[in-house]
This record gives sequence, structure tokens and C-alpha cells, in this order.
Amino acid sequence: MRGAVAAGHPLTAQAGADVLAAGGNAVDAAVGAALVSWVAESPLTGPGSGGFMLVHRASDRSTRVYDFFVSVPGLGLEQREQVEMDRVDVDFSGGSTQVFHIGAASCAVPGAAVGLEAAHRSFGKLPWRDLFEPAIELARNGVVLNNGQAYLHAILDLILRHTPESREVYERNGERLVAEDTLIQADLATTLELIADEGGKVLYEGELADKISDHLLAHGGSITREDLGSYRVIRRRPVRASFCGEEYLSNPPPSVGGILIAYGLPLLEELGPGEPGKAEAIDALARVMREQANARIAAGSIHGLARALETRAAVVSQGTTHISVVDVKGNAVALTASTGAGSGVVVPGTGIHINNMIGEFDLAKPPRPGARLSSMMSPSVVLSAGRPHLVVGSAGSLRLRGSVLQNVVNVVAHNLPVEDAIDRPRVHLEGEDLHCEGGHDPAELDKLEAMGWNVIRWRRQNLYFGGASAVTFEDGKLAAAGDPRRGGAGVVVE
Repeated sequence: MRGAVAAGHPLTAQAGADVLAAGGNAVDAAVGAALVSWVAESPLTGPGSGGFMLVHRASDRSTRVYDFFVSVPGLGLEQREQVEMDRVDVDFSGGSTQVFHIGAASCAVPGAAVGLEAAHRSFGKLPWRDLFEPAIELARNGVVLNNGQAYLHAILDLILRHTPESREVYERNGERLVAEDTLIQADLATTLELIADEGGKVLYEGELADKISDHLLAHGGSITREDLGSYRVIRRRPVRASFCGEEYLSNPPPSVGGILIAYGLPLLEELGPGEPGKAEAIDALARVMREQANARIAAGSIHGLARALETRAAVVSQGTTHISVVDVKGNAVALTASTGAGSGVVVPGTGIHINNMIGEFDLAKPPRPGARLSSMMSPSVVLSAGRPHLVVGSAGSLRLRGSVLQNVVNVVAHNLPVEDAIDRPRVHLEGEDLHCEGGHDPAELDKLEAMGWNVIRWRRQNLYFGGASAVTFEDGKLAAAGDPRRGGAGVVVE
């Protein structure tokens, strides 16, 4: 076997698999898959996004995280009158509505293009230009919306068709796109060709940078040429924790998702993970989730948690996508990226949909311009005897860390095959409400209520509970799975 890839869309996963089949390594495959995700999953990611790539190298068993998340704009600006962001409500069709703030004022400085390039420059094997060809072809010829993408277009419609430029991309004959419609992104194809030929820097200097900055400033945004020119990718050491005899590694501070999972896993091991689906197991998970929530307010009990929580950075992450890869040599990559919910701002002539990350936090005093925002995104790897056992990450806003946590527990503690691990119904604790996804045994939920939990019963699976992608490597066998909640896919390359 040459490796395995899991992602949020079949085209994304297949692009990574094709790179592995062509002799590329895990980083090559992750980059190729990420570029296709910019096209096939454009409501969630793209050149206007930010994210993180965790890279584990088999040769020296080292692990590093490439932080190319968004930064606060406004460098070089004199004090400006604050522009009010537009507000939209997104209904997940399960009785849960979430407020998003969008428009040019919500846009933070993206980092995805230079982040992928930095990782490829360090570890890539295949030519940079070659990795772009599938994405360029799909952007130019179009992608047929599957049911998962059509659902995203439906719930994010007020964002995707917020401006004249976004309507040119996401509207046909005055209506939103639906399943079986073809999404063509010719301007994005041209931008991809520029990045392929000249590197990620084209978004941060020169004519394209002018287009981005000028358009946003003209519409009340704050991204300046100085913001773009000063943006840098940061390499970080992962946070670590032990769980059931294996080692969990994930995204470190200043982001908090990984460290909260690392805080929760040992607690769950102490409580005992229990039998999957039973009230006692759900009770243990919910108690850990409550402790994680408390730990965001009070300093936790493991090294570094207090430092992470005292950064006072905004914690953002909404419309997210994840790619997991393991190659034949045992190199592993977990890549999570996001445009938030999207700002609805598409830069004219570029096809670039800018993130709305500034709109996803509420602070009396926002961080200074140039500061890196924090995130719940948690690209993760679990090592067994120093080798990748599980590579996993998820979409899902504040539910993201719970999705990753539950998938780690299902694979490592319960020994479930990766597809079963992802498919199992999840839970999420929101304040005093314990949301239980459809698929749980009603009798076990009755027991939870008897234990004192305020159980919110969902009728079926829903993207509200996250959209995970994972690869496992055990006993010499690879397996991969995407999340059915969002039409994900996994491919094993023989």
C-alpha cells in the first residue's frame, strides 16, 4: 500500500490519493488535496482561509505544526471609524441556530497559500506546479454539487450570496445552487495558475495583493498591503498527552483546541471510557467536556494549559475542513483549514472568498493588528510505539474538539475501525444542555436524564456535531474514512 487519505469531499480525497499513487509523500498529498478542497469545498476553505498543518516525519519521528492561521488586520492604518459587521443566522436544521458576522469588516489576513508552500518547501517531493493541475481543471470545468455540499450551500446561502461578486459565483438564475448543479470558478482557476507559477507570495505582494487590499478597504475592511506583506508562517512544537498507552499530539498554544483535548484525554482515562453508546460512557464524556469548558476559564492541571488560556486571544473556527494522510513510509499529515463561515466577500476578478474570522469573536478590546488569532482547530496524530496509529481532525466550530476527542476515544480506547468510529453518534455539552445526536439508544438517553443531565435529543446525524476525516495504520494495514455528516470520503492507495 502506498498510503491513505481522508477528507471532506470525495474529489479532495481522490486528489490526495492520486498524488500518493504518483510517488508523492504525505505532504505532497495533503497539499494536492488541499488545493482541490479550495475548489470542491469552496464554502469552507480557499486562498482566503487560514489553518494548521501537523507533519509527523517517519525518518526521525519528529512532529511539527505549521501555523498559517489568520492574523488581525489594520497595520499602517490610522484610527478608523469602526464599521458594523453584517449579521446572519445559520440554521443547522436540527433546532440549533448560530449567529455569524460577515462582510468586509469581518475579514482577517489569510495564510493558506503561503502555509501550504512552506510545508511543501520543507518536505515536498513532487514539483509544486504539478500539484495544482487537478484543482485548476476542476475550477475551470466545474464541480457537480453532491448532497453534502448542497446542504452547506443551503445553510450558508445568506453568506454565499451576500455581495454581487459572491452571487456571480454561487447563484444561477437568481437562485442558490442545489445538488447536481455545476459550480464553475473561472476566476479562481486563474488565481490558482498564478500561485502555481509564482508561489503563494502573489497573494501578499504585487497586483493581486493590491486587488485584495483595495477591495476590502473600499468596503469597510481593514486588510492593508502592510498586513499582507508582513504575514509569516510559524513553525510550532505540538502539545502532547498520553492516553491508553499511546501518545496524542496536536495543535499547541496560542490555539486552544489541541491543548483542551490533551487535557481531557487523561481525565477520561481516569474516569474510564466505558462501553460505547452506554449511558455511563456518555456520562464520562460529558463530565470531561464540562471540565474542558471550566479549564478555559480557570487554569488547568497540565503544563502549558494556563499559558494557553491566559493569552486572551480570540478563539475562532466555524466552517472548517480537514485532510488526513499517511504515506507508505509512515509519514503523517493532519491539515485543518477554514474560512470561518465565510465573509461573503469575493475579491473581484480573483475568485478568492475571504474569511470572516474577525467576526467570530466578541472582545471589548480586539487583539492588536498583526497578532495571530487563536483557534479550536485540532489537527492531530496518535502515535503507538512512535508510529502513526490515528491521524484525525474535524470541522465543527466549538463542537470540533469534541468530535476529535470522541474519534480518538473510539479508535484508541474502544478499538473501533475508523469508519465505525466516525459514524458513531456523538454528544456535545453546551452549557447545561447535553446534545445527543440521532442514533443513540433512547433507553440509554433515559438513563442519562436519570443521572441529572438535561438531554437534547436530535433525530438524526448532523454536521452540527462535526465533520471528521481520519486515517488509521494498524498491524500493517491502512484504513481511511470521511464523515457521512458532510459527504466525506477516504481512499486507500494500493
